[in-house]
Amino acid sequence: MKIIVQKFGGTSVSTHERRLMVINKIIKAKEEGYLPVVVVSAMGRKGEPYATDTLLSLVSNRLKERNKLAIDSLMACGEIISTVVMTDELLEKGIDALPITGGQAGIITDDNYNNASMIRLEPNGILKALAEGKVPVVAGFQGITENGFTTTLGRGGSDVTAALLGVALNAEGVEIYTDVDGIMTADPRIVSEASLIEAISYNELFQFADQGAKVIHPRAVEVAMKGNIPLIIKNTLSECKGTIINNTGDSSLENIITGITHMSNRVQVKVSLNDNKDNENYYSLLNTLAEDSISIDLINVFPEESIFTIDGNDFDKFHNIMNTLGLKYSYIPNCSKVAIIGSRMRGIPGVMAKILKSLNSEKIKVLQTADSHTTIWCLVESKYTDKAINALHRGFSLGS
Repeated sequence: MKIIVQKFGGTSVSTHERRLMVINKIIKAKEEGYLPVVVVSAMGRKGEPYATDTLLSLVSNRLKERNKLAIDSLMACGEIISTVVMTDELLEKGIDALPITGGQAGIITDDNYNNASMIRLEPNGILKALAEGKVPVVAGFQGITENGFTTTLGRGGSDVTAALLGVALNAEGVEIYTDVDGIMTADPRIVSEASLIEAISYNELFQFADQGAKVIHPRAVEVAMKGNIPLIIKNTLSECKGTIINNTGDSSLENIITGITHMSNRVQVKVSLNDNKDNENYYSLLNTLAEDSISIDLINVFPEESIFTIDGNDFDKFHNIMNTLGLKYSYIPNCSKVAIIGSRMRGIPGVMAKILKSLNSEKIKVLQTADSHTTIWCLVESKYTDKAINALHRGFSLGS
């Protein structure tokens, strides 16, 4: 069977008019000889009646904190409603369809409610529906435990559902439909000259997703990469060919940089040995932060000083820990971590020099840097974020 998985997000299924566009994508896939497996999110966003956040507003914070199993049962309702509505409208167009929950799709998970992980996938029900000529419409974002309780896969989990099904069904590809044309060289709201990236590698896309670009869930990229299943990011509202994600990206491109993204609300922290020389807690600080679930990055450890960044939302918790440990520190709030991504820059000299030249030309101070094989990060004050991204976009000629 020539299977393709098509995932449609909340905005894509939010209105009758948009669902008709979804149906056209499904019909086109069938005309091209594919057997589509459709994955849907809950309809709309907060404030609309069946959106996940709207459903969550029906219950107290007490229940959210004390009974995560019950919350998963509630959150799963939005996607289930979408499957039935989508099935109804497919039937109106003469397409036989079958609504399927995550559990019925065979997604068996652990019991880590609200953020479950798959143990195994048994897609027999989906394969049976396809053999009968039906279009399975699967509720994204959810699974079921060994004991039969509904779980959810974490926010944005419908992308993960689509990737898991793509691998399990050995699909030709997984199409992720959203309200943008694909992956762009930068956020077009920041850079007016941003252009569509036609092909990108899994590793590059994982960096985009992990560093703040919200087009696709990072776990979905990881699943597809392990299963070697191509992902295609497309726009429900247009016929743009989108961005294909595979092992190699576009090897024909001459530009060594693929794109730029960023994460805001970072706080840079400096802890000096000289300020804490009589405090043994200095040497175990990083372990203590890990044990208290404070994630740190851009880590530079020197003999006399440690420098790293944390999420601004964790700062109060971090401050309390440092007081408890009796450690002194300095910090710079309101920073942004700008990520310059490109798998082709590995081993190419002069990339960092070009980055610094581009930023220096705009008199933007670089507070800290770090790099990997595919990414170079620069920490700047948040007030310079847009200017920094535009300067780098020009400096590496990424415009359309």
